[in-house]
Amino acid sequence: QLQLVESGGGLVQAGGSLKLSCVASGRTFNIYVMAWFRQAPMKEREFVGTISPGGVTTDYAESVKGRFIISRDNTKNTMYLQMNSLKPEDTAVYYCAAKNGLTSYDQNRFDYWGQGTQVTVSS
Repeated sequence: QLQLVESGGGLVQAGGSLKLSCVASGRTFNIYVMAWFRQAPMKEREFVGTISPGGVTTDYAESVKGRFIISRDNTKNTMYLQMNSLKPEDTAVYYCAAKNGLTSYDQNRFDYWGQGTQVTVSS
């Protein structure tokens, strides 16, 4: 089992920045594709971005491209989500997730999930 714990959420004004962390434990972290998803109130959970096991390749949803940056430090078993130029529509619970194998944008293909961290952006 891989355990994932997110942190770093909070309340921020529109235009501000926030950095989320996802710490993994239990298994070898650097073999997993990692991703961030988010779920806003009354909406389906959606893909935010993903990073390859070695951290070389990233990809993002169009809604966050150019504003969010995903990175990982495999020596610390940690993935990060740097969120800049935040908008009220970024308000959601943010989840990190992990999977073996190929990159995917489909949440159903991810095997391990954190409990989520709330991000609220005020206008």
